[in-house]
Amino acid sequence: MVRHFLSQTDLSPDEIRDVFARTSLLKREPRSAALQGRSLVMFFEKTSTRTRLSFEIGMTQLGGHAVYLDRDSSQLSRGESIEDTSEVVSRYADLMMARVFAHDTIARLAKNASIPVINGLSDDEHPCQSMADLYTVCELKGRVKGVRVAFVGDGANNVTHSLMLGVAQLGGHMTVASPHTLQPAYRYVNTAKEWAAETGGSIGVTEDPMTAVEQADVIYTDVWVSMGREADRESRLAALRPYQVNSRLLEHAKPDCIFMHCLPAHVGEEVTADVAYGPNSVIFDEAENRMHVQKALMLCLLEWSEGGGRQ
Repeated sequence: MVRHFLSQTDLSPDEIRDVFARTSLLKREPRSAALQGRSLVMFFEKTSTRTRLSFEIGMTQLGGHAVYLDRDSSQLSRGESIEDTSEVVSRYADLMMARVFAHDTIARLAKNASIPVINGLSDDEHPCQSMADLYTVCELKGRVKGVRVAFVGDGANNVTHSLMLGVAQLGGHMTVASPHTLQPAYRYVNTAKEWAAETGGSIGVTEDPMTAVEQADVIYTDVWVSMGREADRESRLAALRPYQVNSRLLEHAKPDCIFMHCLPAHVGEEVTADVAYGPNSVIFDEAENRMHVQKALMLCLLEWSEGGGRQ
């Protein structure tokens, strides 16, 4: 059966740990011929720095080849359907990654693909980012189970959704502090709470950033105006100003807390420079780990798809 990675919960907790074990090996020995002769097609509706570079360079380091495709450089611009595109790509390539607006687009690609499809970002989820985040927490804190994560800012976004699910899957505790109008979607909160009930974790949502960061091991934020939401910029900035991550907020967390951000950061808005580039910040370790985790993910998805294995 072909294995896709469209949502954080497409992997079980054991599969997440398998990917992380492979990640650690690949981080120590980054270059190999593991995917020699293999191809990855990367489909972009949204522009990117980290997603494109991490997948393209990661594929090269494994001996494979990545091909960039967008609407303007393909027949999609002339009306070819997502379904037909997926069928054709499946005949040529071994893997497909897509960075899209609507989550339905990535779901349609996967439904019609006979090769693994990876969600490089959609409006609902960003599971490649959450996997890199969780791996970074494991790397620096030794585990996710029992770790307290505070997300402060715009909770109604793809990064928050995927991270909340992953923290819950691995038995961590996560509190999201957001204005009432920018809190995570109920369906993601409820699914995360269901996972937390199984793993001994917990999920909370509050409007008070001080409550969220109290004794936190990890403080996370993201841009206040995500791509595609520029029309709401002024109202978002006004609502989110009390949620800036700054040195005063960090004083309420544990002294050895780590600060995380998926980047790009708008320093001076969601985070101050002294935090973003200060001693608690691990934002560039986190960005680097995108590549290592995604390499491991591609290898695992191919192995599980072609040889069975984890479910």
